Amino acid sequence: MRTLIATAFVSLDGVIEAPGGEPGYRNSDWTFNDIEFDEAAYEIKGREQDEAAAMMLGRVSYQAFSPVWPDMTAEFSRYNAMPKYVVSTTLQEQNLVSNWGETSILRSLDDVAALKATEGGAIIIHGSATLNRSLSDAHLIDRYHLLVFPVLLGAGKRLFSDTDKDKQNLKLVESESYANGIQKLVYDVVR
Repeated sequence: MRTLIATAFVSLDGVIEAPGGEPGYRNSDWTFNDIEFDEAAYEIKGREQDEAAAMMLGRVSYQAFSPVWPDMTAEFSRYNAMPKYVVSTTLQEQNLVSNWGETSILRSLDDVAALKATEGGAIIIHGSATLNRSLSDAHLIDRYHLLVFPVLLGAGKRLFSDTDKDKQNLKLVESESYANGIQKLVYDVVR
């Protein structure tokens, strides 16, 4: 059984939209605007590349990352080399880029559950607000790697849905606070 890890930059009020400068969101680039850079806060990002065996994305994040990440060999060399899974009902094979390694399209949450049941290492989910909410609601996520930023953004795509569901407990397995106000929180989902 593979572990499915959601990793996200999150505002204190739960927004994950456009943390790195993606266009179309009024608070775009909120992770680096007006927050002092502290390299230690991002240590987990390098560790994620070392620990993951594959990456999972939703269609929107795939279409945002795939033109850029393959050329970022210094920052994302391990991610660029590992297999990728795009969860989408609309993306077609001919729309996949050819320079970003092996990429497979999964059409449903059942396909994700089947992939999780295979042998192999952890699969890390980047970006993909809609996918994260769907996977969380379907109880498919096993771990959360969160960097919580000391900002309130109000509107925006959120990490968790507002679906009425039973309580799900999380176990804090790692945490750290940084001088710039960022909090690292790593939670395992209690089953």
